Amino acid sequence: MLYAQVVFGLPIAGPFDYIVPKALYKKIKIGSRVWVPLRTQPKVGYVVRLAKKTNIRNLKVIQDVIDSSPILDKNMLLLTKQLSDYYCCSWGEAIETAIPESLRRGKAIADISNLGYTDKKDKQEVILLHSLDSQAKWDMYIEQIKATLDNNRSAVLLFSDINSALKAKEIIKTRLSFSSEILYRKQPRELDQWLKIKRGQANIIIGSRSAIFAPVNHLGLLVIDEEQDSVYKQDQVPHYNARVVAFMRAKIERTKLILSSASPSLESFYLSQKAKIRYLLFPRRKAVPEIKIIDMSDFHLKAIFSKYLEDVILANLNSGGKALLFINRKGFATFASCRQCGFILKCSRCNINLVYHFKENILNCHYCNFKLEPPKICPNCNSSYIRYSGVGTEKIESELSRLFPQARVRRLEGSEHTDIGDADIFICTQSITKWTDYNFNLIAVLYIDNSLNRIDFRSAEKTFGLLVGLLGLTDTRLVIQTRLPNHYCFRALADNDTGMFYAEELSQRRQLKFPPFRHLAIVKLRGKNEDRAKKISLDLFNKLKKLNKNITIICAKPAQPSRLRGNYYWNILIRAKSPQIVTKFLKKHLKDFSHSGIIVTVDVDPL
Repeated sequence: MLYAQVVFGLPIAGPFDYIVPKALYKKIKIGSRVWVPLRTQPKVGYVVRLAKKTNIRNLKVIQDVIDSSPILDKNMLLLTKQLSDYYCCSWGEAIETAIPESLRRGKAIADISNLGYTDKKDKQEVILLHSLDSQAKWDMYIEQIKATLDNNRSAVLLFSDINSALKAKEIIKTRLSFSSEILYRKQPRELDQWLKIKRGQANIIIGSRSAIFAPVNHLGLLVIDEEQDSVYKQDQVPHYNARVVAFMRAKIERTKLILSSASPSLESFYLSQKAKIRYLLFPRRKAVPEIKIIDMSDFHLKAIFSKYLEDVILANLNSGGKALLFINRKGFATFASCRQCGFILKCSRCNINLVYHFKENILNCHYCNFKLEPPKICPNCNSSYIRYSGVGTEKIESELSRLFPQARVRRLEGSEHTDIGDADIFICTQSITKWTDYNFNLIAVLYIDNSLNRIDFRSAEKTFGLLVGLLGLTDTRLVIQTRLPNHYCFRALADNDTGMFYAEELSQRRQLKFPPFRHLAIVKLRGKNEDRAKKISLDLFNKLKKLNKNITIICAKPAQPSRLRGNYYWNILIRAKSPQIVTKFLKKHLKDFSHSGIIVTVDVDPL
């Protein structure tokens, strides 16, 4: 008798044993998809092991084998198993995040036999490329890709957005005369691209986060461009980070991994300091722009521009230069309130202030896109004194047009590239940092303290990375307005001393036992009933706190924001020495915890 161990793309542990009928003995293989009965419905499952014995009685029979050859090779099975053990998801959920959606639904495909394995004993190497020069970075990419292809291996390059991936495809084609394939989730004909790669018909793969699972033959090189970018962390279960998965895959397949960034993550930088990965610095070839820190402490809270900034904008206009003003808030006003009673207009589905957009004359929730026509009277006290406060990109545009009527002012809020010859002054949000080919004569950063003051232990790291990205868009002058002029984030930038920033940030993280010195995990609970969500969260917190002394159960409290899209959210924060310890602990104790009406998920290494 032959038995198959099968896992499913569901939050259930498994594997589950099934009887293999004799008619399927020659067809079934490890890594194949099968149709099996689960509860009362047929379900796609993934065979992870075949055995001649089982300890389970009254087993069900496999209905059919979908694949004539396995869709998952031994390396991908091992990678997804490690992902499951790290990110507290089932093995089946990990597998399904690695394959196209049509395969998850059971779509049959033709034979996908590939070139098989090579047993080359290549030495695994991980390089942190701290690159402040785009040209030097690409020189290294091209050199490494060429060496990989010469060695009959494949290369996978990940970029933080599709526009950057498409640009990379053109660079590779121009400099190497090799074609490459783009791979990302929900792209048109995603399965066709996946099959082409699986069959060994493509050796250079460029993609977004999910391309880390590209089914290439003989992987020789992995590159994560801008490895610190939070876009590499998946929002849905499993909450994997492509950078961490890249470490796993590089070790499994004995391949070279390059982590590249102008502002490396604290985790990567710390590994380089511990000599666990190799550190390379490519300094900026051009002269560093003049960096001016403006102390706004003496200005009124409502002041938008300092006198210095007004003067340099005017001088820049008179010299025909291009200026960029950065503020990471869209809209005209960040909230609307009643002057009489203080009532603040919030989204009816989220615990979020509605943002006023002047052009559309609408109040908008930036989380669920709920829209509301601005009321003429207060819905709480019927007063007619509605006040719009806070500053967004539209307000900046209005003020610039008032102060500099001769200037052409334009907002850049989308992800589309534009010709900067179209205006004199541009206002932008964070998306501008994706377009590294822009160059402005003046960049001014407004309200950056909001980024530093967020309830987030990574706030300084994220702010520093943002400023480094903006610095790369000018060769002339960067002006930062802040009420925290002595913060090490700004001082390191002004002194051109990134080492000082990392040293100070690592020192604080060490004292607080925050990453990279410990690992954090968040148990997320959400439900439609506020009291129920609170009760279940506190019950689970009290249960977990009693169970294990090797794990620190820090706190249970409402998430920020506490309500989104009609659901109430609570978080339980956990700290441990390794993610595997947390995952093993939670998988053991969550499976028998009753939480009817509440959805529970786990985010390991949250960003």
